[in-house]
Amino acid sequence: MCGIVGLFLKDRALEPRLGALLTEMLVTMTDRGPDSAGIAVYRGAEPGKWLLTVQSAAPDRDFAGLADDLGAALGAAVTLREKDTHAVIELPAGKADAARTALKELRPDLRIMGSGESIEIYKEVGLPGDVAARFDLASMSGSHGIGHTRMATESAVTTLGAHPFSTGPDQCLVHNGSLSNHNSLRRKLVQAGKSFETENDTEVAAAYLSWKMEQGSDLGEALEASLQDLDGFYTFVVGTRDGFGVLRDPIACKPAVMAETDQYVAFGSEYRAMVNLPGIETARVWEPEPSTVYFWKH
Repeated sequence: MCGIVGLFLKDRALEPRLGALLTEMLVTMTDRGPDSAGIAVYRGAEPGKWLLTVQSAAPDRDFAGLADDLGAALGAAVTLREKDTHAVIELPAGKADAARTALKELRPDLRIMGSGESIEIYKEVGLPGDVAARFDLASMSGSHGIGHTRMATESAVTTLGAHPFSTGPDQCLVHNGSLSNHNSLRRKLVQAGKSFETENDTEVAAAYLSWKMEQGSDLGEALEASLQDLDGFYTFVVGTRDGFGVLRDPIACKPAVMAETDQYVAFGSEYRAMVNLPGIETARVWEPEPSTVYFWKH
């Protein structure tokens, strides 16, 4: 049992409140997942810039001088914004692959949580409220975001095992449920060139969607294909640079509810996650259908 929340803003006037709204939604889901929590926030992309969110168990050591060291290795301007155990590195987009290689040499203990033009990912072990406070999630602005509170069933309670999982540029996935064929699918994806950092079944689902999109599918087509290739019970919420999607398995035994107004589209594992959103009393509220792909895009 885990908790999922998501918020896609149609009204740009709400963007400064995205983090605050998502934080309240996330904390409301604490009893569905007290082990760890995480959130992905999508901010406006700056042309020519690339973001890498990294995590360290020893941030005082690993983040000190990192911007200068990485900038020297790349021969490019690099900036770093530190938030507790995470930092967001901003660099020229054309240097993204070189930066990954350089980081392995410069700071081998760093872990990359996500990368892209606009995505930032923050996740840690602990109660959702504590995780939100550590990263000051309530102060963050953006166009859309998704979050997760985890009750571990498939793998250990670790930072890397927390959701969201990101396996492609500006892509991330949160998941409530359990995949029964994740081990066999992981082997197939490894043969196809994908790599994994955890034993978590959600990372397999995220990598599967990334793999399908690398083959030319759009997100909707990748989600449709997952209905045939993924076995188990699941509710997915997927983030992309310009939108987010929702999918439930054919049986749809995992709870899910959605709400839409002229200002936003919201997702929660339970309605109570959305009760304090502006205008929720007049929102169109519904339970997403099984085997049906929902997607909103800016």
